[in-house]
Amino acid sequence: MPNPVGPLIPADETFTHQVPETFASVGTSDPSWTEKVCAMAMANDGSLQIGFGLGKYANRNVMDAYAALSRGVEQLTVRASRRLAPNPDVTVVGPIHYEVVEPLKAVRFRLEANDSQPLAFDWLFEGVVPPFTEERTHLMRDYRLMSELVRYHQIGTASGWIELDGARIEMTPDTWTSTRDHSWGVRYDVGAPVADVEPNEGIPAGAGFMMIWCPLLMTKSDGSQYGMHLHFTWFNMPGFEQKMVTSRLEFDGGGEIGITDIIPRLEFNPQNRRLLGGELECTLADGSERTLVMEVLSDTGIQLGAGLYFGFDGQHHGQWRGDLHVGGERIADCSTAELARRLHQIRDTVVRVTDKAGDAVGVGNCQPIAYGPWPHLGLEDDPWM
Repeated sequence: MPNPVGPLIPADETFTHQVPETFASVGTSDPSWTEKVCAMAMANDGSLQIGFGLGKYANRNVMDAYAALSRGVEQLTVRASRRLAPNPDVTVVGPIHYEVVEPLKAVRFRLEANDSQPLAFDWLFEGVVPPFTEERTHLMRDYRLMSELVRYHQIGTASGWIELDGARIEMTPDTWTSTRDHSWGVRYDVGAPVADVEPNEGIPAGAGFMMIWCPLLMTKSDGSQYGMHLHFTWFNMPGFEQKMVTSRLEFDGGGEIGITDIIPRLEFNPQNRRLLGGELECTLADGSERTLVMEVLSDTGIQLGAGLYFGFDGQHHGQWRGDLHVGGERIADCSTAELARRLHQIRDTVVRVTDKAGDAVGVGNCQPIAYGPWPHLGLEDDPWM
């Protein structure tokens, strides 16, 4: 055909097309185009947590996924990758399964028994509040659009079971909290770094970068619940400072109250940059102020580097591994400085947040980064992420 059309898949029977192409293809040839889900579930006391991620890379002909468990400083991770064709709409990679049970309300994450690790789980996420879209990611470098993607997150509960070393653990909605997000677009950090382009110098020497991304399920003293999403990025160096806050309170029915500023007073372990807790001074859209007290309940948490965020031992998101590849590892102690650098800073950290002004206490997932020098926190110019 002189003007070929992408292959037909079952989604093409629906009345949801927006461009003159089939759902098997995407609207760009950029090899970094990604559609991804990332989720975690946590015991509300922080004693155990599991993580899940699945990515589809249409222009790389790859679908990959990870499933993980963290207990104390130990982490088990199963990773899988497969050829995307001829089943681009099947969200299964080896033993790792993703299933939409009820759109925008309930999804199921499953890890079957496998030969890589003595770990399996079957976890149903059910939203307490509806999904909320986040600020669009739009990153430019000189003339090139480096990243353009949209994301929504949702806060809810988990139920189901986990099997670890042959022992079964039950998850119930009253004792487990869960968060998830779903993103799509041209994404950063896909595939091995390109060798024949201008080097990306990254964050300048002497600059500090701090970030948290933190969805929380808040419970008031009367038992009613709502969501809170805390997200800021902060660059700080001599002569320059930039902070962006995209945070809010989220309610059943879709209502929200914006949080316009956050002043973080957080503590980190200087050896592995693990979050230790602290306070967040927040300003709401109506001008009112409140101080949130954050306590860390888990130890090292799910290290997302083992799920290939920022790469891991030469492996990267979207990397071709053949028709099917399944692997993983069990790391006994993720807390050492050496392993922290191998696994990178970003972690799913179980936190409890107390909001006295809002008469609420919540549990959720905090993904923190504290890069470079933050002298008032006792952090030296140690440039690793």
